[in-house]
Amino acid sequence: MIQLCLFLGNPGSRYRKTRHNSGQLFLEHILPHIDASRYKEAFHGSWAQAHIASLPVIILTPHTFMNESGRSIQAASHYFGINVDEILVVHDDLELPFGTTKIQQGGGLGGHNGLRSIVQHLGSSHFFRARIGIGRPQHQDVSSFVLSRFDPIEESQLPLIFDALYNQLYTWCEHNTQTKSLPLISSLGK
Repeated sequence: MIQLCLFLGNPGSRYRKTRHNSGQLFLEHILPHIDASRYKEAFHGSWAQAHIASLPVIILTPHTFMNESGRSIQAASHYFGINVDEILVVHDDLELPFGTTKIQQGGGLGGHNGLRSIVQHLGSSHFFRARIGIGRPQHQDVSSFVLSRFDPIEESQLPLIFDALYNQLYTWCEHNTQTKSLPLISSLGK
């Protein structure tokens, strides 16, 4: 059962609406639905208690940059005594096309510095992931791409994508799914 949800992103207004902040943008979108308590500052970030479906969870947004995200999740999981397989990390994913979301347990890092930091600090990649597809850039380097904003058409579709992912997450939490790989895939396309 998931007890801790980490929503990845970089701090500061400069990065707020970038592709790399998809995890935190998703959290902003679902906040009205998850009955979150008042945020507290700790664990190199902000955290609160919330509910997804009827499941009580701790939500956490790091104040560190992406490549140091592991510090935040390690501190919180240690403090609350939460195991790796009770953690869900919500993040952007270059390997999934834009408009596609997937929930799974474990998997590769795909060059994602936030995931790399989390694996280094937790000593395992066995946590769950909610992957938000941003696609790969066609004409720019990956670093510039993930740190840039979605184009206007993509940005207008984010609420639909986030709604689809929240519905997947809600159903998953409602049934307390404990399978290794979850076939929860939603594709809206461009």
